[in-house]
Amino acid sequence: MKRVMNKISSLTKQIIPIKQYINVSGSIIPSPDRRWCGPEFKDDNFYLMSAENEAKRLIENFHCTPKSRVLDLGCGQGRLPIGIIRLLGHINYTGIDIDRNSVNWCKKHIEKAHPSFHFKYLDLYNERYNRKGIKIDENFRFDIESKSIDIIYLFSVFSHTTENDMRSYLKEFLRILDNEGKVFFTTFVEDDVPNISINPENYKLQCTGPLHIVRYQKEYLFSILDEYGYSIQGFTHGTEADGQSGIYLSIKT
Repeated sequence: MKRVMNKISSLTKQIIPIKQYINVSGSIIPSPDRRWCGPEFKDDNFYLMSAENEAKRLIENFHCTPKSRVLDLGCGQGRLPIGIIRLLGHINYTGIDIDRNSVNWCKKHIEKAHPSFHFKYLDLYNERYNRKGIKIDENFRFDIESKSIDIIYLFSVFSHTTENDMRSYLKEFLRILDNEGKVFFTTFVEDDVPNISINPENYKLQCTGPLHIVRYQKEYLFSILDEYGYSIQGFTHGTEADGQSGIYLSIKT
């Protein structure tokens, strides 16, 4: 028995930990096991192309330049900043996430090499991702100065967020955005459905766990955006990951 245990111990020492990043075409990207969204993102080239496409989205729709001030909420493992670095180089960027491991990865592999990119951990409650976090209340504020952001980007955030929390975010965006600020976000949107559905049955995805799918009736969602003072600059139905829709906003003047 002792001989068997010694052999197991010897084999254990030979196991090499899974590498947490991959260097592809000059960019460090997270290893496949650390990439969220659909299975297609496990492919290195697809992931890198998607990173560039997200940066292009901001360049083409919001005229993002190296002088722009970008806030990436739900930054995950840094897909957007990886694309921005490849296309624009340095930029005034802040990434925020409620997953501490993702923020630590980004600090180590992105912020350290590109000091104009900053990442912050936000300990907010989310039933799906952070059940021990602090719940949003009427005093909620981001640790960001007023009128200091040009572009806010949220990919697959409101698709896993309650309506009340989304409303708190929309209200706070008006404080931190500059007067000509823009917002892009994705969520599930359909026409002939209830105003809001959480994990709806018989939808195009099979739900796994809380807040997997937060779906809005289109006109109801648009009415919320109008209520908080946003103009809809663009809408694309079902074009994003998992069939989410993309919404482009500006502040009403």
